[in-house]
Amino acid sequence: MPDKNSSPYSQVKYPSLPELTLRGMLLGILITAIFTASNVYLGLKVGLTFSSSIPAAVISMAVLRFFKDSNVLENNMVQTQASAAGTLSAIIFILPGLLMLGYWQGFPFWETLLLCACGGSMGVLFTIPLRRAMVVNSDLPYPEGRAAAEILKVGSQMRKDKAAGKGKSGKSSGMKDIVGGTFVAALFSLLSNGFHVASSEVSHWVSLGRTSATQLPMGFSMALLGAGYLIGIASGIAIFVGTLLSWGVFVPYLTSVMTPEAGQAASEFAHSIWASKVRFIGAGCIGTAAVWTLITLIKPVIDGVKMSIAALRDNKTAEARALHHTDIDLDPKTTGIIFLVILVGLFVAFYSFASGFNLPLSITLTYVFTGILVALLMGFFVAAACGYMAGLIGTSASPISGIGILGIIVSSLVVLGLSKTFEVFDMPGGAMFSTAFAIFITSVIVSIAAISNDNLQDLKTGQLVGATPWKQQVALIIGSVVGAFAIAPVLNLLYQAYGFTGALPRPGMDPTQALGAPQATLMTTIAEGIFSSTLDWNYIIFGIFVGIAAIITDRLLKHFSHGKLALPPLAIGMGIYLPPTLELPLVIGSVMGYIIHKKLAARAAVRSPGHEQEDIDECNHHGVLFASGLIVGESLMGVLIAMLIVLSVTSGGSENPLALVGPDFQPVADWIGALCFIGTIIYFIHHIFKTPFTPEDNDK
Repeated sequence: MPDKNSSPYSQVKYPSLPELTLRGMLLGILITAIFTASNVYLGLKVGLTFSSSIPAAVISMAVLRFFKDSNVLENNMVQTQASAAGTLSAIIFILPGLLMLGYWQGFPFWETLLLCACGGSMGVLFTIPLRRAMVVNSDLPYPEGRAAAEILKVGSQMRKDKAAGKGKSGKSSGMKDIVGGTFVAALFSLLSNGFHVASSEVSHWVSLGRTSATQLPMGFSMALLGAGYLIGIASGIAIFVGTLLSWGVFVPYLTSVMTPEAGQAASEFAHSIWASKVRFIGAGCIGTAAVWTLITLIKPVIDGVKMSIAALRDNKTAEARALHHTDIDLDPKTTGIIFLVILVGLFVAFYSFASGFNLPLSITLTYVFTGILVALLMGFFVAAACGYMAGLIGTSASPISGIGILGIIVSSLVVLGLSKTFEVFDMPGGAMFSTAFAIFITSVIVSIAAISNDNLQDLKTGQLVGATPWKQQVALIIGSVVGAFAIAPVLNLLYQAYGFTGALPRPGMDPTQALGAPQATLMTTIAEGIFSSTLDWNYIIFGIFVGIAAIITDRLLKHFSHGKLALPPLAIGMGIYLPPTLELPLVIGSVMGYIIHKKLAARAAVRSPGHEQEDIDECNHHGVLFASGLIVGESLMGVLIAMLIVLSVTSGGSENPLALVGPDFQPVADWIGALCFIGTIIYFIHHIFKTPFTPEDNDK
């Protein structure tokens, strides 16, 4: 174990500040409940959710600044707790499938609560042994975690300077960078997602033959541009490779050898091929890369567990624990107690669900224990995979639904074996019960995946601001439980108001107004395909081979470049799986960051000889803050617009309450969106290069 006296943690400036406070927890509970409701609606409507971590940090700073004794660590705990709202709501990617299937007629409160609370809390526990390997001893960028940390640190420094009556320090003046990025992204988000006078994305469809087609896509997300600047060139290029494979190879080939439906446009046909076939290739690639990631993490995870146990054994005194508080996870005893409570909760939820089919007790218990075992084993696997993906490209762009596809496949195959063994298919409704039980298992897996995806990002923020890991883990468990209380009522409210595609609560409802729940529809279709033996496995199997090729390519690049080049296999899989309009801003941001760093190095050699690295770091610091502001602005405006939409539709109003123009304005909106995006890139670059530098003033 490393010498503690040489640890950077011994340099923490504020080990004694209060972190997990009552007022912070109450504020976190309020933010969690509001953000969960907004996320559930948007996820069901369009299949996308927003990350609530950074908006929660900004709101926390705005509220707690009225308390004289508030501090950066308390604000960090609020954002950690409230971040559960943006992730636990991912349960909507699978749970509505039980209504589409006809097995549920609503969302039972206690079953839904236990499912989400236990799955989310288990996701927290599974990331404890991963923290050292993936946060402390890893070079993963964690773009949103870094952004949140910069925001918290700058806000804290400004408050200290104001209290001391000082002028602006380097860090506090960095708030200009954050505010500038926030204003730019928030304004564009309002223009595009609120007023609809600017497009947030545009695609040009290209015909390559009689039926073959592809698209030239472009997304204008400012938050993803900022995240791309933070993730680095290797991940950006890997995502671009996946996009090229998807839309430059797979879609054109498949559209050329398949026949569209009568009257189906080439663009519609190409999109349907990507959604129903190519995404399965991406899911197979993600699964293979995730397995490889888990294999590569086994040794550092084991080493991390050993170090944690050693740290607990060595940190006996209160003084020592305070000194090294940034390296302490939940202790094994507390973790074990929470784990047992979660197991009891899962048993109650699974037994309540399975007993409704009136199977013999021994068979019911077999289903229950098998379901829990599958959920836990797959849960740890997806915790590692999702944590790595969050570290690679951020929480918002991480493809949780891709992990959900792997989860529904594994769960369905296991339940299929059980149902055949016990001849459940021969019973009336046996096939429906089996499909529903697989969806139920997958719901736990998705909850674990969502929270683990978020928790490591939060732990990265905590590491950068000097927080205590075990307190963050407690905060996120609280957030998971609070979010679980909110999910069932909100789901029932939206179901009764609109229904889901293929599942309307009342006769005579307008099916065009039903919430699409696209991921839940896809996963239900996969489960039904497995149980009816109609699922086409060819694309998933092909994706596995693509993943193997990606792993080999990455290893060869690292070997022959002596570690200087890499092509992360998971990022390639995400490039195939994710919509291209989400990927291109990430790629552009990463390439922009690479070019900027090269130009900064060349300029520093001329204007600051002997202080080149300090000059580069100073300019890059302003770039990181501006990129963080872009993420903040879009996230905050996304929350505000989501809340307005929910209030409007629940009161019988429009789904676009702020819209100023109609569909006819779309061509003009496309140009406005493109010009705004290009203008932001130009301003971003100018903002970094105008940074002055004098060695004697540099205090970093």
